[in-house]
Formats: sequence, structure tokens, C-alpha cells
Amino acid sequence: MSKNEFKSMVSSHAESLKMYALHFTHDDEDANDLVQDTVLKAITYHEKFKEGTNLKGWLYTIMKNTFINNYRRFVKISGMVTKSDEISSSNLVYSSTKNKGENQFVMDDIREAMDKLSEEYYVPFTMYFEGYKYHEIAEHLSIPIGTVKTRIHVARKSLKKSLKTYAYGIQASEFVSMQY
Repeated sequence: MSKNEFKSMVSSHAESLKMYALHFTHDDEDANDLVQDTVLKAITYHEKFKEGTNLKGWLYTIMKNTFINNYRRFVKISGMVTKSDEISSSNLVYSSTKNKGENQFVMDDIREAMDKLSEEYYVPFTMYFEGYKYHEIAEHLSIPIGTVKTRIHVARKSLKKSLKTYAYGIQASEFVSMQY
């Protein structure tokens, strides 16, 4: 089959290709572009078409693959490019870099908040933080286990209140990884 005969066969399927393209794009102009890309690829690679096979099916496969590849390319590019010129304040934390100096300020604030705790709350909290179980803390301090739980709870609330400026700006994993 000559290239001109092949072109005319492909052109005869243009209307059904347009309907199939609308199924993917839901937009008339995008559908026209998809049909054009499909016809261009079909004519470019006409030697790969086996005469006697289903031309319409072959064209539909080219169109489907073209649409999928274009969609993947669009998603990849959209993921890399920021769509706004300004970074929102909620995303500022993710765009800024962290350094050891910042961590030092955080650690200073944690130490200051811990120093504000009275000894009756500080000791059970630090023991619990270091991995001791409630019953071990109760035995060590010679107080009931319920008192230990209450003191740890009160210490947590006090620290949370003192450190509320970090409630959204620091992740729990970062907090745990810091040593005081």
C-alpha cells in the first residue's frame, strides 16, 4: 500500500477519531489536537501497520497511548512547577531551610520550659521520657502509680502550653531526635 493510499484510509476515520478523542479530553480543541497528533503518528509510522489488520483499532491504540503519555507529561510538569508566585505562610515552613542554630533556639526554649516545672513534676516526666515505666517511677519515688500518671500529665500540659509556638512549626520526629 502506498503512503497516499494509507493517508486516505486514515483520513476516512477522522470523524470517529474525533468522537473517540472527545471521550478522553471532554474539550473540542483538545480533541482536535489529539486527532492531529494521532494522524501524524500514524502517517509517520505507516510502515509499522500490517495490511489486512484493523486500521481503526490501530489508530485508536495510537490515540489512547498518545493521550496517556501527554497526561503523564502534564502531571509530571505540573508537580514540578509552582503555580503561584507567592508562597503561602502555611507552606513557608516547608520551603525554608533548617539549620543547627535554629535547633539550638528550640532546645533553649525546651530547657527553659522544663526548668519552670517544679521538681515533683520534672522528675517523673524526665524518667518517663527516658523510658521508665509508670510502676518503676512509682517505686523509685515511693508514690502511688496514679500520682505518677497525674504528674506526667500535668507536666505535659505545662510544657505544651509553654511551647505552643512550636505546635505547628516542628514535627514530632524532629522533637524526639533532639537531645536535651
